[in-house]
Amino acid sequence: MSIFSDIWSVCDDILSLVFPPRCIICGGTLGHEEQDICFVCLQRIPTTNFANEKENIVWQLFSGYIPIEDAASLYWFIENSDWRGVVHRFKYSGQWLLAKKMGGWLGKNLLYSPNFNEIDIVVPIPLHPLRRMWRSYNQSEMLALGVARAMNIECDSRSVRRSRYNESQTRKRRGDRWKNVEDIFTVLHPERLRGRHILLVDDVLTTGATILSCAKSIIAACEGDVRISIATLAVSQHSFKR
Repeated sequence: MSIFSDIWSVCDDILSLVFPPRCIICGGTLGHEEQDICFVCLQRIPTTNFANEKENIVWQLFSGYIPIEDAASLYWFIENSDWRGVVHRFKYSGQWLLAKKMGGWLGKNLLYSPNFNEIDIVVPIPLHPLRRMWRSYNQSEMLALGVARAMNIECDSRSVRRSRYNESQTRKRRGDRWKNVEDIFTVLHPERLRGRHILLVDDVLTTGATILSCAKSIIAACEGDVRISIATLAVSQHSFKR
């Protein structure tokens, strides 16, 4: 080990004492063997295990509309839980780095699944330029970058664009959500996606209307010569009940 490595190690230890790493979920100090999320929060996560289930309920949601390979959501989006708060923090409070970390965690779960080992490229659900300007980043793109890095594959955030500004889906009823996202995506570079297995990434799955609209646009632009899989960080417990 070089003298520079020794100095860096000492500096890192000092910084850890002054600014100890904290759990991104509960904010508590992390132990020596903990990384990003403490063991207590990991035990409390309301996981779905969909990544290891073929034809799970997320897959079933989309399979009636488009040819879909696999689909998964990492955990349940439950009211008043710390895990729900994580999404709100990176979606509304500017914590884009948190989104990348959560994307990395999602990517690792997909990497260890037998159902997502043929993905060629990750594509985030785009934000309209005006909304992206207001927020300063696209949280789905940050998630997708984390997923792509964990899976060691390409992330393409330029081939698909949200070409029409639509109202937020948050307060809309199910039927209105479908109408609100019709024909809002444009594929700028179908040649980059044609013949590839695409993983579409978004933050929270509710009705699936936005993701489905994006997938349909890609399939049409690529003339069907494309494979689609879907992954979201969370899935609404209210919308999907076993």
